[in-house]
Amino acid sequence: MNLLLDTHLLLWAASEPKRLSAKARALLLDPANHLVFSSASLWEISIKNGLERSDFNVDPRRLWRMLLVNGYRELPVTSEHAVAVNELPPLHKDPFDRILVAQARVESLLLLTVDKAVAKYGDAVRKL
Repeated sequence: MNLLLDTHLLLWAASEPKRLSAKARALLLDPANHLVFSSASLWEISIKNGLERSDFNVDPRRLWRMLLVNGYRELPVTSEHAVAVNELPPLHKDPFDRILVAQARVESLLLLTVDKAVAKYGDAVRKL
């Protein structure tokens, strides 16, 4: 299964694995699953780290390198992803979460999230 991690799960997997649920850990450790991160998540981390948000206190460049070294595949944001956001119902206002949902739908990925509002987008999303 191809799994796209939302930004919080990505941060937790990289630096606070104890925050992951048992189900999340099992999915991330299953060698049959392919783990994907979005460049939008690194953009979000960069912005919120620059604003000195304590929950985004990570060096985005170091995280990016670490994800690649650990076998995660990077998913760039494309124009197709951007226009797919327009097709989403207004269930969630955060632009970073909305682009992740659009990417999951366009690329036939399963977006893993801890956000109840994001999970309302249905089949392409699983709340852990």
